[in-house]
Amino acid sequence: MASTALRGASLYDKLTGAWGRTAVISVPMVFLLLVFLLPFLVVFKISLSEMDVVFFKDVLVWKDDVIAITVRLGNYISLTQDSLYLETYLSSIKFAAITTGVCLLIAYPFAYFMARSPADLRPALLMLVMLPFWTSFLLRVYAWKMLLADSGVFNNMAMAMGLIDEPIKMMNTPFSLVLGMVYTYVPFMILPLYANLVKMDLRLLEAALDLGATPWQAFWRVTVPLSKSGIIAGSMLVFIPCVGEFVIPELLGGPQTLMIGRVLWDEFFSNNDWPMAATVAVVMVLLIIVPLALFNKYQAESSTGGRA
Repeated sequence: MASTALRGASLYDKLTGAWGRTAVISVPMVFLLLVFLLPFLVVFKISLSEMDVVFFKDVLVWKDDVIAITVRLGNYISLTQDSLYLETYLSSIKFAAITTGVCLLIAYPFAYFMARSPADLRPALLMLVMLPFWTSFLLRVYAWKMLLADSGVFNNMAMAMGLIDEPIKMMNTPFSLVLGMVYTYVPFMILPLYANLVKMDLRLLEAALDLGATPWQAFWRVTVPLSKSGIIAGSMLVFIPCVGEFVIPELLGGPQTLMIGRVLWDEFFSNNDWPMAATVAVVMVLLIIVPLALFNKYQAESSTGGRA
């Protein structure tokens, strides 16, 4: 009887354990299906459709017991033939990469300082990092317009102190665009780096110093490699939204800072060409997802090889 009860309990534990794992995995999968995959498929369907005055035609048509599939690839062909789209994609990637690099240069020393600060001081430093989120995103961007304008605060202060004779052109330039994006997204770089650095075992640095390494060598050969996951996570959190950013390029950028978000807006609302806008959006998503998928595959293979 006892052995039968034990076998029954073991079977119950296996079933509940399997069901629990399935439930835990299915919740985020269903979430991704509802908020990403289904909307993406709708956008992809629109990109293959043909515009009919105001509305676009359906890809699948059921008529007289026959399913007609009409797929229009002209938008994707036009995308490769029009240099404007290629230049816009490259410009978006360039400004996103520059922003990511500048954010990393600013965030790493700050995150390192936070991680090495006394434990009772870290909550206050974290609050300072998250303090900008207490203010509206649009208000913060508009504040930079007032600071960087030709008659703005910076130019007026510089002329009052005699540093310049005439206003410096800062608004509607690549400088104002990168500055606005760095200011907005630098917290997204600091937080993953801090979470990674604060968990690092400081005895590794002591061991490196005992073996004859200088503090600078210990930093480059121990701290930086161990914080690689935080660097990658922060870079992804900054780079991905920067590629599709619209508000900051619209308010702080100029004609020479054209980015893909502005092109999407023009295609959707100015040209009313939804299929072309959907095509631009699909290609932008693929430009982001494909490298991420390849990187995740490489990381999984590296981890498996390391354990083997």
